[in-house]
Amino acid sequence: MSSELTDRTDLFEEFGEERLPPGQRKTDRFPVLSKSGTPDWTRDDWRFEVWGAVEEELSLGYDEFRELPADTQRQDFHCVTGWSKFDCEFTGVTFPELADRVGVRDDAEWVMFHALDGYTTDLPLAACDREEVMFVYDHGGERLPDDHGGPLRVVTPHKYAYKGAKWVTGVEFLTEPERGYWEKRGYSDTANPWNEERYS
Repeated sequence: MSSELTDRTDLFEEFGEERLPPGQRKTDRFPVLSKSGTPDWTRDDWRFEVWGAVEEELSLGYDEFRELPADTQRQDFHCVTGWSKFDCEFTGVTFPELADRVGVRDDAEWVMFHALDGYTTDLPLAACDREEVMFVYDHGGERLPDDHGGPLRVVTPHKYAYKGAKWVTGVEFLTEPERGYWEKRGYSDTANPWNEERYS
């Protein structure tokens, strides 16, 4: 595991002039939001899987996942409901690290994240294949709490947070686009906070 902290809070410079996206308010709290409450899981039964347009599918248990090479990053977090939390410290596995392990096929263009509670969310592969997109299991140096998505959640600091599934159990690489849970219900597919892309 990497012991150094990488600061990604300047990410906004790629998308806008201000660190706080328009229409957002800064908070020091970390509110808990989900579509249907916190699901139950056990360390022995939980598994993380990768499938679809890949050369080699992957299936890992809890301890196996935490043994993968990891990064610790300082990131900002933007919720579509209008709040942003700065300087979150997340530890986990980067999306490129995982993608390299499974060998993403040339015809893969989209990614669908799957979660324990049935939640799904989609992004173009190009929007995921970034070092700051992470599969996170620690927050602030401690195990990610269950209500915040433990044992594992995705963080997408360049997108609204609904693009980062909580309680994630798998990643599906797709050759054709599919819509996730909120995207089917009118939320933006692109979800760029600096353009206020909240709804389609």
